[in-house]
Amino acid sequence: MSMKILIIDDENVLQDVLTSLLRKEGYSTLSARSGEEGLEILQREQVDLVLLDLMLPGISGKEVLEKIRHSYPEQVIIVITAFSSIEGAIEAMRRGAFHYIPKPFKNAEVLLTIQSALEKRQLADENRNLRAQLRDRYAFDNILGKSKPMTQVFEMIQLAAPAKSNILILGESGTGKELVAKAIHSNSRRSNGPFITVNSGSMPPDLLESNLFGHIKGAFTGAVSSKKGLFEMANRGSIFFDEIGNIPVDTQAKLLRVMQEKEFMRLGATETLTADVRIIAATNVDLDVEVKNKTFREDLFYRLNVITINLPPLRDRSEDVIILVQHFLTLYAEENEKKLQAVSPDAMELLVGYAWPGNVRELENVIERAVVLSTGDVLGVDLLPPVVRQPQTIMTLPASLDLNGASFKEAVSSYERKLIVRALENSGGVQKSAATLLQVKPTTLHEMMKRLDISVDRIAS
Repeated sequence: MSMKILIIDDENVLQDVLTSLLRKEGYSTLSARSGEEGLEILQREQVDLVLLDLMLPGISGKEVLEKIRHSYPEQVIIVITAFSSIEGAIEAMRRGAFHYIPKPFKNAEVLLTIQSALEKRQLADENRNLRAQLRDRYAFDNILGKSKPMTQVFEMIQLAAPAKSNILILGESGTGKELVAKAIHSNSRRSNGPFITVNSGSMPPDLLESNLFGHIKGAFTGAVSSKKGLFEMANRGSIFFDEIGNIPVDTQAKLLRVMQEKEFMRLGATETLTADVRIIAATNVDLDVEVKNKTFREDLFYRLNVITINLPPLRDRSEDVIILVQHFLTLYAEENEKKLQAVSPDAMELLVGYAWPGNVRELENVIERAVVLSTGDVLGVDLLPPVVRQPQTIMTLPASLDLNGASFKEAVSSYERKLIVRALENSGGVQKSAATLLQVKPTTLHEMMKRLDISVDRIAS
C-alpha cells in the first residue's frame, strides 16, 4: 500500500507539479486549495504526510499547522515557503513541523525531504507498535514476560483472580510476588475494594496483632484511643501477607480463626467483628519444611494452599531479560531525562547470561544505576556493575587445614558454615539461589542453616 500525501497549497501550478512528481515516485496524493479544505480532508482521511504552504487564503498556514498539531499530534508535516520567508519556516519547525521546502525548489530536494520525514513516521509507528506488543502480548498488569513459565503464570492469574479462594504465591525474593498479588486483586470481583499489604516479618508479634485486628482504648500501654485493624480496613477487598512464613505461631492461630470463621476481635475487646476479606499470601521459604519444623501451622498451610502460583526465578526465564531491560531502560531514561536508547550487544550478552540471584528487583536496580551514570545514548559494558561483568564463584577451599585443636566433625562444620555464608552473600540472601550455587536442594540448605544457626538477617546486616 502506497504512502498517502496531502498537499495543501492554493497555487494550481504547484499542485500539478507536486502531484505529478509524487505519483511518479509511487506515492498517493490528495489536494486541498485552502487550510479549511485541508483540515476537512484530515477529518475523513488518514494520511502519512502533509505538505503545507504557509501562505494560504483564509486561515494561514501557521494556524493550520497549530490545528493539525492539536488534533493529530503524530502527523508529519513539511511546510512550503517562499525563500524570503525562511524565518517563518523555522518558526513552524519550532511549532512541530518536520522540515521546510523553500520556493523555488528542486525536485530531488523535495523527494529527499519527504523520504526522511516518512522514515521518521515509520520509525515512530514501529516503536509505538512494539510498545503495544510488549504491553499486550508480554505483560499482565505491569508483569513482563514472554517465556513459557511466565505465560503459565499469566494463565494462572486469569483463572484464579475471579475465584473466591485464598491464594499462595511462592517465589524467591525479587521475583515480583506483590505485583502478582495486585494483579489478582485488580482482575477479581473485589477490584473496587481495598488492597492492603501486611509486611509480616517486619513487626514484633504484639504490634503485628494490633495492626491486623485493631485495639480498643486502654488495651495496652500506649493505646490512648481505639484503632481499626487492617482486616477492618480491607473489608470487601483483599489483604496481602508478604512473607507469611515469618508470622509467629500464636498469631498464626488467630489468623486461622479469621479465615475459618470470618470473625475476629480487636485487642482488649469482647465484641466480635466480621471480615469479608480475600487472603493472598506470599513467601520465599519452603512452608513444607516450616510445617515439619513446627514453625508454621499445618492447618493454616492447608487453608492458604488452595491455589498456588509459583513464580520462576529470573535465571530460569533468561529470554525475558531482554524485554525487562528494554522496559526499565525506557522507564528510567524518561524519569532521569537521559538520552539512553539502546544496549550494546556485549552488555546485553552479559545481562542475559548473569544468574540474577536478586531476580527482577536486582535487574531493575542495575539498569537504573546504568541510566543514572550514563552520558551517551548506548548502555555499554562499562555501565554494568562488576558482579555482572565478572560473576564470581562462591569460594575455594584452602590448600592446607589448620584444625587448631578442633575435632574432624567441628572442622567440617566450620568449613560447611563458611561455604553456606559465602553462597548466601553472593546470592543476596536468597536461599534458593544459594542452594543452586552449592548444588543442594533448598530444603537441604534450610535444614543445614538451622543446624549451624545461620541467619540470613545477620548476614545481610
